[in-house]
Amino acid sequence: MWNIFSTDMKNISKNWVAAILIGGLILLPSLYAWFNIKASWDPYGQTDQIPIGIVNEDAGAKVQGEKINVGDELVKELKKNDSMEWHFNNREKAMEKVRYGDYFAVIVIPKDFSEHLATVTSDNPKKANVEYYVNEKINAIAPKITDKGASVIVEKVSSNFVSTVNGVIFDMFNDLGLELKKNLPDIKKFEEYVFRLEKDLPEIHKLMTESLDDAKRAQTIINSAQNMIPKAKQVTGSGLETIDDTAAMLSKAEKRLNELSPKIKEDLKKAQNIAQDINSFIQDAQNVQVDFSNGEQLKKQLDERVNTATEQITTVKQALEQLKEMNNQSESGNTEGQNENTDTEKQNKVIDQAIKDLETIQAALGEAQGTVDSIGKIIQDKKQEVDNILANLEELTANTSNRIGDFLKEYNQNIEPVVKQKINNAQSTLVNARSILVGIQSTIPEVEKILGRTEGNIQEGQDILEYMLNEYPYVYDKVNQLADKIRKIQGETDINEIIELLLNNPEAERSFFAEPVTLNKNELFPIPNYGSGMTPFYTVLAVWVGALLLISLLAADVHREVYFTSRQIYFGKFFTFALIGILQTLIVTLGDLFIIDVYAVHPVWFVLFGLLISLVFMLIVYTLVSLFGNVGKAIVIVLLVLQISGSGGTYPVVLLPEFFQAINPFLPFTYAIDLMREAVGGIVWARVYHDLTFLSLFGLAFIIIGVFLKDPVNEKKDKLMKKSKESGLFH
Repeated sequence: MWNIFSTDMKNISKNWVAAILIGGLILLPSLYAWFNIKASWDPYGQTDQIPIGIVNEDAGAKVQGEKINVGDELVKELKKNDSMEWHFNNREKAMEKVRYGDYFAVIVIPKDFSEHLATVTSDNPKKANVEYYVNEKINAIAPKITDKGASVIVEKVSSNFVSTVNGVIFDMFNDLGLELKKNLPDIKKFEEYVFRLEKDLPEIHKLMTESLDDAKRAQTIINSAQNMIPKAKQVTGSGLETIDDTAAMLSKAEKRLNELSPKIKEDLKKAQNIAQDINSFIQDAQNVQVDFSNGEQLKKQLDERVNTATEQITTVKQALEQLKEMNNQSESGNTEGQNENTDTEKQNKVIDQAIKDLETIQAALGEAQGTVDSIGKIIQDKKQEVDNILANLEELTANTSNRIGDFLKEYNQNIEPVVKQKINNAQSTLVNARSILVGIQSTIPEVEKILGRTEGNIQEGQDILEYMLNEYPYVYDKVNQLADKIRKIQGETDINEIIELLLNNPEAERSFFAEPVTLNKNELFPIPNYGSGMTPFYTVLAVWVGALLLISLLAADVHREVYFTSRQIYFGKFFTFALIGILQTLIVTLGDLFIIDVYAVHPVWFVLFGLLISLVFMLIVYTLVSLFGNVGKAIVIVLLVLQISGSGGTYPVVLLPEFFQAINPFLPFTYAIDLMREAVGGIVWARVYHDLTFLSLFGLAFIIIGVFLKDPVNEKKDKLMKKSKESGLFH
């Protein structure tokens, strides 16, 4: 086998054409890797060159009287944003450009955009929509990138909207917290008032019930008072008439008294004079010799004088009785009460006493007249008795005269002044009483109005009390529930904690809700660019392609001038393929590091792992072609296709269809790419050992296949090859 290997090396060195071809085969795979790596170096860093059309049709809206236009604000923000190549056009022009592929996508801000956002303060908020048009025909990846652009707009609007709305909310929370803190004493008082109200409600109910009863009684009293108003009007009217009549009678009595008083005095004086004359006459009769023959004449003279005195006294008595009658009439019309009645009684007593005195005098005169009458009878019998009778008559007339004098004095000093004073008092009292009754009479209409208003107020108050009593059970339950809730809240929460929670920095809260979550990215195995991340895939692919090129152009068999066993041929030719494969891999890996400047944490291991992968891949490819010839080449191509799709080199395996997920563990690319990633991003030795184990198993398996199956497979292969050449289509 060493002879075969050395012969191949000599042939290459002696034949410049072969050397050039081998050189091309060594270099060609690296070009495949380098161009692909460089092409995918940083595609997502160039999104600012992707043209996207922006159409702003937002008509704006009014929020609490203030004009807003979110579309205009968004356009201003996008003009500052360089994540995409934004183009601002009208709808017609933008849609035309996206159809022709000048724009990858168009984003339309509709005319009701701000209007819908403004409904957040209404009872029926509406979501604002952004229209997004993408031309997916241009490129498979571009729509995904433009989706990101649309998302940027939506996120920007959402972020600003959430920030603004939450800023307003937290402004309100902060104001509410300040207000709660300010009103905390009032809140405490309110709690105390609720508890006190809960305690006093039964007493309040009792008071309302009593007040309602009092209102009903007051209503009854007012009704009675209103019913008495007409009677009061009648009584005051009658009282005024009575007072006027009484005043007239008093005036008449006063006038009558003034008229009678001189006559009474004159009559009394006359009676006194008559009594004195009688007394003088009797004295004269005693002093002279009585002529009994003239007794009848004497009797006649005495009778005349006694009768005259009696008539005068009777006239005075009648005048006093008239005065008493007028006093009684004045008393019946008097409205001043007990004091005035007492004065009238005193006045009547004086008059009664005067009348009694007059009656006494009148009786004495009657007695004197009787004595005179008896003179005529006695004068004939006994002269001595005449003298006695004359003496008695003298004494009686003297007493009568004295009594008349005393009565006249009493009349002048007590009766006449008292009567006049009482009449004056009665007249003054009647004037006052009339003034009072006039005042009462003028007050009655106002009292009537007051009673009417009071009746309405009492009825209204009664209605209110009845309503309150009807609502009392509801109020009682609600107050108790409120008190229970306050106790529950006091037991579960502290209002000071609520105030502390509400008090905030609105600007800080607005900033927080604009971006409530920040991504704290921790790159465990950081790779600075997309090209370096794709290097393991493209490098492994280049190694496989290099092996495929070699078996496609170089012969896997030996020209048999010298006999070699199948194993010698297998290993001898493998060394040639392996050496060229190693050279291919060295150029690819070193070019990745130094020409393309691929990032690799472990560049040495990157090269060494590449060489190991090259040996394993060459074993697989060479063995298949060595055993199966052109069929083996086809198998190698099929494996290439399956491994590109199913190895997870571009997309995570979990995103692949189930078929590719199923074959993934059985593909050499799976472990080769993972091994190269360890060198690029950072080695986790457990994974390295895992990958090396499976790659070694693949290599060992194909060595065994090549050693033990080459002879039997080649015999059948030669017959097939001979048959295929007979067709003239295959070499």
